[in-house]
Amino acid sequence: MADEKKPTEQEQPEAANPAAMPQGEKKQPKQPKAPKGAKGAQKAPAAAPEPEGPPAEPAPRARLLDFYEQRVRAKLQQQFGFKNPHQIPRLLKIVLNVGMGDAVKNPKGLDAAAAELGSITGQHPVVTRAKKSIANFNLREGQAIGCAVTLRGARMYEFLDRFITVAVPRMRDFRGLPTKSFDGRGNYTLGIKEQMIFPEIDYDKVERIHGMDITFVTSAGRDDSALALLRELGMPFRGETPVAAA
Repeated sequence: MADEKKPTEQEQPEAANPAAMPQGEKKQPKQPKAPKGAKGAQKAPAAAPEPEGPPAEPAPRARLLDFYEQRVRAKLQQQFGFKNPHQIPRLLKIVLNVGMGDAVKNPKGLDAAAAELGSITGQHPVVTRAKKSIANFNLREGQAIGCAVTLRGARMYEFLDRFITVAVPRMRDFRGLPTKSFDGRGNYTLGIKEQMIFPEIDYDKVERIHGMDITFVTSAGRDDSALALLRELGMPFRGETPVAAA
C-alpha cells in the first residue's frame, strides 16, 4: 500500500541494531549441528563391570627368604665376625642364559628355548644378540644367538628353592655340585646339560635338548664367604652334606 511508511531506525528493535548492543556482549556464532551418526559418540563410555568374588590374596612370602633372614644371617655373622650387618653376604640375582649356536639357521629352535625358559622361571626372557661380527662362525653383529632371564627378589628365592629341592636331585649321575666354579669375586656359575631336570618342562613338547648356564650373583667380595652363603642356603656341594632349609 502507498500509505504505509517504512519504520525508521529508532522504531526498529534494539536487537537488530548492532550499534545499540552493549560493548561487553558480542553476538555468538551458531554452532554447527552434529551429524546423525555422531549422537552415540557424545555419550560417556560405560563403566567397566567390577570383578565378582573376593579380591585376590597377595602371594605368600618366599620360604627360603625367611630361612635366610632368621638363621643364615646370624650364622654367617658369627662365622666370619662381621661387625656391620651390611657386610653379611646376600644373594643379589640369578641369571639364566641359554645359547643357541644355530639360531640363525633355525629361528624356531630359539623361540622354543625362550618359551621353555619362560615356563621354568615364570618370567619373560630377553633375546641376546651378537655384539660383534665373526666371519669364522658366519656371525654378524646384531643377530639373535640366545635368550636370558634375570631373577631378583622373591621370585629369585622361589626359583632357588625349586632348583635345590626338585631340579638338582633329578640330574643324571649326580654326585654334588663343584666348588671350583667361583670367579674370585663371590659369583658362582653352574652349567646344566639338559633342561629336562625342571618339572615345568613337558617331555612330549620338547623339540631339542639343550643346556643352560646359571649364575648366582652375591654381594660377597670373596669366594669363601659366597661358598658359605650358598652352603647354608642348601646348595649340595660335592663331598659335603647339604643343609636342609626348615
